[in-house]
Amino acid sequence: MTILDTRVVPSAERTTRTRHYLMCAPIHFEVVYAINPWMDVSRPVHVEKAQVQWEVLRQTYLSLGHRVDLIEPVVGQPDMVFAANGGLVVGRRAYGARFRFPERAAEGEAYAAWLTGQGYRVATPANINEGEGDFLALGSMILAGTGFRTSIAAHIEAADALDRPVVSLELVDPRFYHLDVAIAVLDDGTGDTPADIAYYPGAFSRHSQRTLRDLFPDAIICSEADARVLGLNAVSDGRHVVLPSAAVGLAAALRGRGYVPVPVDLGEFLKSGGSVKCCTMELHR
Repeated sequence: MTILDTRVVPSAERTTRTRHYLMCAPIHFEVVYAINPWMDVSRPVHVEKAQVQWEVLRQTYLSLGHRVDLIEPVVGQPDMVFAANGGLVVGRRAYGARFRFPERAAEGEAYAAWLTGQGYRVATPANINEGEGDFLALGSMILAGTGFRTSIAAHIEAADALDRPVVSLELVDPRFYHLDVAIAVLDDGTGDTPADIAYYPGAFSRHSQRTLRDLFPDAIICSEADARVLGLNAVSDGRHVVLPSAAVGLAAALRGRGYVPVPVDLGEFLKSGGSVKCCTMELHR
């Protein structure tokens, strides 16, 4: 057993809610610097393969009935494909990104400009944060990661900008440097079912593990093996869960919980420490 999960929920209880996503084509994607443990400049990206994998992901969302908008890639920003890092959107409000590393600084400005152009009220951050990389929106709260890329002060700033309660969680394993590679939101709790998540406990401090157990006693517990292939870097519409194809144990647990796993191969993006969720910003209603 690689996943510990005992609760079985019939699939009929899971319902899809149409989502609105923002993505950025990997036109300039490559690994030319190393800012996380996954990145190795000696391992070149197969650019054409990456573009095909990204397009399969985009088409998967469209086939599931979701809306996908595109932002124009910026020359010299190879990680801009990881749209989730560009900000956090809830309703018509957005909290912009301010990247920790200068290599990615221009991404924050590009995403803020796009959101502003679409009519969102964007709060310019004073504190370091990397958008949905470390902020996961649920119906009743925002889960917020800190420890590597996002400052604790940004949690307070985001709560004020979006008028939502924020629960701070400390990340302690550098392999899981963003919250969205340590937790997958399976159901945001805005429909008829309660909020539901999957997570890897080893990514968190003991105190944060306790917080997660208290908030989500029935959460799916992901194995280290599935976490290491970024299985938790997944996107769910409440029924379908798009996740890396290598996370077979997590997929089995999702089926047992009544979800429909939709595996995709984003192996080229793993070279940069990203996968499904990293490539997808959700414009939450």
